[in-house]
Formats: sequence, structure tokens, C-alpha cells
Amino acid sequence: MEKIRVALNGRASPPAEPYGPVRTQALSAAAIAAARTEIASWPGYAATPLRTLPGLATELGLSALAYKDERGRFGLGSFKALGGAYAVMRVLVAELARRGVKDQLTAADFTSGRYGELTRAITVTSATDGNHGRSVAWGARMFGARAVIYIHETVSAARGDAIAAYGAEVIRLSGGYDDSVRHAFAEAAKHGWFMVQDTATANYVDAPRDITAGYGVMAVEIMDQIGAPPTHVILPAGVGGLASAVTAQFWIGWGARRPKVIVLEPLRADCVYQSIANGRRTDVIGDLDTVMAGLSCGEVSTLAWEILAGGANAGLALDDAYALEGMRRFANPLPGDPAIVAGECSGGGLGALLALQHRPDLRQQLGLDATSQVLLIGTEGDTDPSIYHRVVGRTAQEVLAT
Repeated sequence: MEKIRVALNGRASPPAEPYGPVRTQALSAAAIAAARTEIASWPGYAATPLRTLPGLATELGLSALAYKDERGRFGLGSFKALGGAYAVMRVLVAELARRGVKDQLTAADFTSGRYGELTRAITVTSATDGNHGRSVAWGARMFGARAVIYIHETVSAARGDAIAAYGAEVIRLSGGYDDSVRHAFAEAAKHGWFMVQDTATANYVDAPRDITAGYGVMAVEIMDQIGAPPTHVILPAGVGGLASAVTAQFWIGWGARRPKVIVLEPLRADCVYQSIANGRRTDVIGDLDTVMAGLSCGEVSTLAWEILAGGANAGLALDDAYALEGMRRFANPLPGDPAIVAGECSGGGLGALLALQHRPDLRQQLGLDATSQVLLIGTEGDTDPSIYHRVVGRTAQEVLAT
């Protein structure tokens, strides 16, 4: 059975090609800068660590390996904290302006309760595999709005409970992620709620753009932390928001020195891979269930595709077993490497490198060799502690204590 497959992007932009106006319309440097200014003002903000793994780099036949560890982001356990909550605030700013509030609003205006009477009457809604919904619910509570979050049938109970802990109404639906997204859009239209979803379509772009701009903050942090650009970055993709945000910021900031972008997905939910292979946005239907729950998506965001169509150098689809092995390897470090608590999606990047050891043909196609400096994005930690314990055999606290 196939364990890994790679699709090279024959339409990838050459290194010297400028970021350009079409991609700027999808996600601009100004939008990322505005998101960073705002998010950096929130209580609890701190850049998450960039960890180096020299032991694993040597074992994998690489020059260097780095890991951006998002487990501690605002206490929510994943990078999603940057996007959903920021978009919630942007929704509230726009709606209060429509209702006649003329002030230039900041997070402090909302957290003070100054506009609580107005914001309590506003409902934001979203569909989620877990982490995005937690961010939307957290943002709604922080800024004084109501949240209704839809989860599909395979989302774990612990992830649903974590969303509800922030005061959101959580509703479980049958079907998969894309079904829950369509239902959330229908309910928002029916009740006059505000959708905060990261999947852009022809007529729905504002909130997805804000969410992606929030994700771009992480990429700015990486550029501040890493020094010289890596040669390769492996970016997990669900609908493509994170992958497009990082690709955009690296393209804007590093230009022709930007790394090769490898977009990672599960074998069963590989809409970006299929889009790269086909040269056009391609939906994936059928059973999308995967242990990499946050990547269980069948439709690429239109905004994300504007950037990834030329910015991604390859799509990589991976068997779930390798993501689980990646989790275990992070938890059992080699001498000189830190112990890392990585969730299922975070394990995928290392899992891909492990799988490529058995496929030198694919490794060569991707240009990975002893001179390569690879960046992995640790999108989540133990966002479901019970699943993490079952996979790794220890709790996060036990892993970090070793």
C-alpha cells in the first residue's frame, strides 16, 4: 500500500519572481503587519520558540533541522490562536462601525467591557476539527461576543469539551468537516450570525484573509528567530491557510532566498496535493478521516490557492502511521535534542522526513540532501491529551520531565 507520494509543481514560480499584485490582493505585507501589531498587544503574547534538532538532522542526513513549537501559543495549544481570535475581533470592529461606533477600536476597548452591551448581541460561528473552533471561542469570550461552534462526528470529545470551556455553544453534526462548514454557513445566513471560517470562496474572503494574516505573525517570528533562510520548509495544509500565510511572508521577506515549500497532507485528505498535481483547485470527496484531524479537509481555500499555486514547490501526501511515528520520535529525543510535545498534525513533518529515508527517489526530487536546512512547523501540542498519551505512551508532562 502507498505510504507517501509527491507531486512536483510544474507551475511553481521561479525564485526571482516578485510576490506580485495578484498575491498581494490575497494576502499583503500590510495585512500581516497590522495583525502582528494588534496580536502583540494582547495579554499573554510571546513569540513561540524555534527549536533546533542537530541529532535528528544528522540521523536524517540533513545539514540542519528546526521546529517552530506552537504548543504554548496563548495557552490554546496551537497556532490557530493567532487566526480565529483575530478574525473575531475584526468582525466586531466592522460591525460596531456599521452600528455607528466611530472610535478606532483595539482589543483593550473590548476587554474593558466598554462595548459589552453591543458585543453580547453579536454571534460568531464556525465549523472546526478542534483547534480553530477553540480560537474562535476564546476570541469571542475575550472580546465579549457569543459563539456557536459546529464539530463533525469524528472530532474527539476532549476537543469539543475544550471549545465549550471557553463559553461557546458546541453542536456536533454527522458527516465530515466540509459538511459541517456548509451547515455553519447555512445557519449563519438563517440567524444573522457572523461566519469566522478559514476557507475562502468566491463571495467569502474577509474573515479568511484576516485569519491568514494572523497566521502570518508566526512566519514573521520565524524570520526574526532563524537568521538565514532554510532551504526547505514543510507546511501542513488543511484548507491551506497556514501554508499560504507562511509561504507569503517568506516570499515577501526573503524574496529569491525563500525556501522551497513542501505542502504536507494526509493521504486521504490531499486537496492541495491534488490541486498541485492537476494545476487547478481540486476538491477531494469521500472518506477524509485521518489521525491528523486538523488536516481533514477536502476543499482548498481560494485565497490560499492564489498563493500556493505558484508558491508551493511540491505537494506531499503521507500515511497516518508516519505522523504517529513522528510524534513518538519527538517525545524520545536523540542526545543534544530537546524533548518536544507534538500533536498528530505536528508529527507529520518529521514523519515525512522519516518516510523519505525509504524513498531516495522522492527525496532527490525534492532536493533534500546533506546540505539541506529544513524547517518544520509544530502546529499543535497535545490538544487532546488522551490521544497523545495513547500514541506516545506518556503524558506531555512526563515527556518534558525526561
